[in-house]
Amino acid sequence: MLNFFAIVLIIFIGILLLLFKKRSFRKLINKGKLHSDKLKKNNKFLSNKKSFLYNHEAKKYSLLYKNSQRKKMFSLFHGNTEDKLKALKIAEELSDKSTLSILRLGLRDMSPEVVKLSALLIRKFK
Repeated sequence: MLNFFAIVLIIFIGILLLLFKKRSFRKLINKGKLHSDKLKKNNKFLSNKKSFLYNHEAKKYSLLYKNSQRKKMFSLFHGNTEDKLKALKIAEELSDKSTLSILRLGLRDMSPEVVKLSALLIRKFK
């Protein structure tokens, strides 16, 4: 009788493990479909992050840090192409809706690198 309950308990634990693994497996599959791998490989300006952070996954930055980075981003964007790329890196780091105005400006820029990076970053907000 004891062996029967032990077998039933092992089967029950196995089923629970399969259910939890299935949920995490679905999350991994959905996370992988967010971006095109071809665009990631060809873009030398983006960091090596695996995925883009959305509001519910946002890093825990202080409000003071975010505001200082936004000011720095806006001031850098009025410089040359290298400064604009630095500003877009900050926008990628912050990854919130306050960076959309910079990304829209980047789409209208004369430099193709800035336009390409802005388009790639703004695509992640869809």
